[in-house]
Amino acid sequence: MIAGATEPVAGAPDPPQAGVWNIANALTMVRIALVPLFVWLLFLDGTGWRLAAFAVFAAASVTDKIDGDIARARGLVTDFGKIADPIADKALTGAALVSLSAMGELWWWVTAAIMVREIGITVLRFVVIRYGVIPASKGGKLKTMLQVIAIGFYILPGPLDYVRWVAMGAALAVTVVTGADYLVRAWRLRRAPEGSGPQGS
Repeated sequence: MIAGATEPVAGAPDPPQAGVWNIANALTMVRIALVPLFVWLLFLDGTGWRLAAFAVFAAASVTDKIDGDIARARGLVTDFGKIADPIADKALTGAALVSLSAMGELWWWVTAAIMVREIGITVLRFVVIRYGVIPASKGGKLKTMLQVIAIGFYILPGPLDYVRWVAMGAALAVTVVTGADYLVRAWRLRRAPEGSGPQGS
Protein backbone atom coordinates (compact mmCIF):
# COMPACT_ATOMS: atom_id res chain seq x y z
CA MET A 1 0.00 0.00 0.00
CA ILE A 2 1.35 3.45 -0.90
CA ALA A 3 2.34 5.47 2.15
CA GLY A 4 -0.10 8.26 2.92
CA ALA A 5 -2.87 6.80 0.77
CA THR A 6 -6.25 6.28 2.31
CA GLU A 7 -8.79 3.64 1.48
CA PRO A 8 -12.51 4.38 1.31
CA VAL A 9 -14.32 3.36 4.44
CA ALA A 10 -16.95 0.72 3.84
CA GLY A 11 -20.42 2.12 4.33
CA ALA A 12 -19.20 5.72 4.41
CA PRO A 13 -21.64 8.18 2.79
CA ASP A 14 -20.83 9.63 -0.60
CA PRO A 15 -19.53 13.23 -0.69
CA PRO A 16 -22.46 15.69 -0.64
CA GLN A 17 -23.59 16.90 -4.03
CA ALA A 18 -23.80 20.61 -4.74
CA GLY A 19 -27.31 21.98 -4.31
CA VAL A 20 -29.14 23.79 -7.07
CA TRP A 21 -29.33 26.99 -5.02
CA ASN A 22 -25.75 28.25 -5.02
CA ILE A 23 -23.86 31.41 -6.01
CA ALA A 24 -22.90 30.11 -9.45
CA ASN A 25 -26.49 29.31 -10.42
CA ALA A 26 -27.65 32.61 -8.86
CA LEU A 27 -25.32 34.52 -11.20
CA THR A 28 -26.76 32.57 -14.12
CA MET A 29 -30.25 33.70 -13.13
CA VAL A 30 -29.02 37.30 -12.78
CA ARG A 31 -27.76 37.10 -16.35
CA ILE A 32 -31.23 36.08 -17.51
CA ALA A 33 -32.82 38.91 -15.47
CA LEU A 34 -30.58 41.50 -17.16
CA VAL A 35 -31.86 40.62 -20.65
CA PRO A 36 -35.04 42.79 -20.55
CA LEU A 37 -33.08 45.77 -19.21
CA PHE A 38 -30.51 45.40 -21.99
CA VAL A 39 -33.17 45.25 -24.72
CA TRP A 40 -34.98 48.30 -23.32
CA LEU A 41 -31.77 50.35 -23.29
CA LEU A 42 -30.82 49.19 -26.79
CA PHE A 43 -34.03 50.57 -28.31
CA LEU A 44 -33.62 54.02 -26.74
CA ASP A 45 -32.23 56.76 -28.97
CA GLY A 46 -28.92 58.43 -28.22
CA THR A 47 -25.27 57.52 -27.86
CA GLY A 48 -25.50 57.55 -24.08
CA TRP A 49 -28.28 54.95 -24.05
CA ARG A 50 -26.36 52.86 -26.56
CA LEU A 51 -23.31 52.86 -24.31
CA ALA A 52 -25.52 51.98 -21.35
CA ALA A 53 -26.90 49.02 -23.31
CA PHE A 54 -23.34 47.95 -24.08
CA ALA A 55 -22.41 48.20 -20.40
CA VAL A 56 -25.33 45.98 -19.35
CA PHE A 57 -24.56 43.49 -22.14
CA ALA A 58 -20.89 43.40 -21.11
CA ALA A 59 -21.76 42.96 -17.42
CA ALA A 60 -24.18 40.13 -18.20
CA SER A 61 -21.59 38.45 -20.43
CA VAL A 62 -18.91 38.67 -17.74
CA THR A 63 -21.13 36.76 -15.31
CA ASP A 64 -20.87 33.78 -17.68
CA LYS A 65 -17.13 33.59 -17.00
CA ILE A 66 -17.51 34.30 -13.28
CA ASP A 67 -20.21 31.73 -12.56
CA GLY A 68 -18.29 29.05 -14.44
CA ASP A 69 -15.08 29.75 -12.52
CA ILE A 70 -16.93 29.74 -9.19
CA ALA A 71 -18.75 26.50 -9.99
CA ARG A 72 -15.53 24.68 -10.85
CA ALA A 73 -13.44 26.15 -8.02
CA ARG A 74 -16.02 25.46 -5.29
CA GLY A 75 -17.39 22.18 -6.61
CA LEU A 76 -20.76 23.74 -7.42
CA VAL A 77 -21.18 22.18 -10.87
CA THR A 78 -24.75 20.87 -11.13
CA ASP A 79 -26.88 19.40 -13.90
CA PHE A 80 -29.16 22.42 -13.48
CA GLY A 81 -26.20 24.71 -14.14
CA LYS A 82 -25.16 22.73 -17.21
CA ILE A 83 -28.61 23.33 -18.66
CA ALA A 84 -29.39 26.82 -17.32
CA ASP A 85 -26.02 28.36 -18.21
CA PRO A 86 -26.28 27.83 -21.98
CA ILE A 87 -29.94 28.88 -21.86
CA ALA A 88 -28.89 32.15 -20.19
CA ASP A 89 -26.26 32.66 -22.90
CA LYS A 90 -28.81 32.06 -25.64
CA ALA A 91 -31.36 34.38 -24.02
CA LEU A 92 -28.82 37.21 -23.92
CA THR A 93 -27.27 36.75 -27.36
CA GLY A 94 -30.62 35.85 -28.95
CA ALA A 95 -32.29 38.99 -27.60
CA ALA A 96 -29.37 41.06 -28.87
CA LEU A 97 -29.40 39.51 -32.35
CA VAL A 98 -33.17 39.80 -32.80
CA SER A 99 -33.14 43.40 -31.53
CA LEU A 100 -30.30 44.42 -33.84
CA SER A 101 -32.07 42.85 -36.84
CA ALA A 102 -35.37 44.51 -35.87
CA MET A 103 -33.50 47.82 -35.81
CA GLY A 104 -32.11 47.15 -39.30
CA GLU A 105 -28.50 46.90 -38.13
CA LEU A 106 -27.91 43.18 -38.71
CA TRP A 107 -29.06 40.94 -41.57
CA TRP A 108 -32.02 38.79 -40.57
CA TRP A 109 -30.51 35.70 -42.23
CA VAL A 110 -27.54 35.89 -39.84
CA THR A 111 -29.85 36.09 -36.84
CA ALA A 112 -31.98 33.25 -38.22
CA ALA A 113 -28.98 30.98 -38.84
CA ILE A 114 -27.59 31.51 -35.35
CA MET A 115 -30.97 31.22 -33.61
CA VAL A 116 -31.92 28.01 -35.44
CA ARG A 117 -28.65 26.46 -34.29
CA GLU A 118 -29.00 27.71 -30.71
CA ILE A 119 -32.65 26.73 -30.26
CA GLY A 120 -32.10 23.43 -32.02
CA ILE A 121 -29.20 22.44 -29.78
CA THR A 122 -31.10 23.52 -26.66
CA VAL A 123 -34.05 21.31 -27.66
CA LEU A 124 -31.62 18.51 -28.45
CA ARG A 125 -30.13 18.74 -24.94
CA PHE A 126 -33.58 18.17 -23.45
CA VAL A 127 -34.38 15.35 -25.86
CA VAL A 128 -31.30 13.35 -24.86
CA ILE A 129 -31.27 14.34 -21.17
CA ARG A 130 -32.62 10.89 -20.21
CA TYR A 131 -29.36 9.46 -21.54
CA GLY A 132 -27.10 12.12 -20.01
CA VAL A 133 -26.31 15.83 -19.94
CA ILE A 134 -24.18 17.22 -22.77
CA PRO A 135 -21.92 19.80 -21.11
CA ALA A 136 -20.61 22.80 -23.01
CA SER A 137 -17.57 21.95 -25.11
CA LYS A 138 -14.50 24.11 -25.65
CA GLY A 139 -15.80 24.85 -29.12
CA GLY A 140 -19.14 25.88 -27.67
CA LYS A 141 -17.43 28.25 -25.27
CA LEU A 142 -15.39 29.74 -28.14
CA LYS A 143 -18.62 30.17 -30.09
CA THR A 144 -20.21 32.05 -27.22
CA MET A 145 -17.16 34.28 -26.82
CA LEU A 146 -17.07 35.14 -30.55
CA GLN A 147 -20.80 35.88 -30.55
CA VAL A 148 -20.42 38.18 -27.55
CA ILE A 149 -17.52 40.04 -29.16
CA ALA A 150 -19.33 40.41 -32.49
CA ILE A 151 -22.54 41.59 -30.85
CA GLY A 152 -20.56 44.00 -28.71
CA PHE A 153 -19.13 45.65 -31.85
CA TYR A 154 -22.66 45.96 -33.28
CA ILE A 155 -23.94 47.57 -30.08
CA LEU A 156 -21.12 50.11 -29.86
CA PRO A 157 -21.77 53.31 -31.82
CA GLY A 158 -19.29 54.49 -34.44
CA PRO A 159 -17.91 53.57 -37.89
CA LEU A 160 -16.98 49.95 -37.11
CA ASP A 161 -18.72 48.21 -40.03
CA TYR A 162 -15.70 46.25 -41.30
CA VAL A 163 -14.77 45.05 -37.82
CA ARG A 164 -18.41 44.10 -37.16
CA TRP A 165 -18.68 42.05 -40.36
CA VAL A 166 -15.44 40.15 -39.76
CA ALA A 167 -16.29 39.42 -36.13
CA MET A 168 -19.83 38.26 -36.95
CA GLY A 169 -18.56 36.14 -39.84
CA ALA A 170 -16.17 34.32 -37.50
CA ALA A 171 -18.92 33.87 -34.91
CA LEU A 172 -21.32 32.49 -37.51
CA ALA A 173 -18.77 29.99 -38.85
CA VAL A 174 -17.92 28.63 -35.40
CA THR A 175 -21.62 28.53 -34.50
CA VAL A 176 -22.39 26.25 -37.45
CA VAL A 177 -19.37 23.98 -36.88
CA THR A 178 -20.03 23.52 -33.17
CA GLY A 179 -23.69 22.85 -33.90
CA ALA A 180 -22.66 19.91 -36.06
CA ASP A 181 -20.35 18.73 -33.26
CA TYR A 182 -23.23 18.72 -30.75
CA LEU A 183 -25.32 16.64 -33.15
CA VAL A 184 -22.55 14.04 -33.30
CA ARG A 185 -22.13 14.03 -29.50
CA ALA A 186 -25.87 13.62 -28.99
CA TRP A 187 -25.95 10.71 -31.45
CA ARG A 188 -23.06 9.02 -29.63
CA LEU A 189 -24.73 9.59 -26.26
CA ARG A 190 -27.96 8.09 -27.58
CA ARG A 191 -26.09 5.04 -28.88
CA ALA A 192 -24.08 4.51 -25.67
CA PRO A 193 -25.10 1.65 -23.35
CA GLU A 194 -27.69 2.66 -20.76
CA GLY A 195 -26.09 4.10 -17.65
CA SER A 196 -22.81 5.03 -19.32
CA GLY A 197 -23.83 8.61 -20.14
CA PRO A 198 -22.09 11.62 -18.58
CA GLN A 199 -24.71 12.39 -15.93
CA GLY A 200 -23.20 14.40 -13.16
CA SER A 201 -19.89 14.81 -14.95
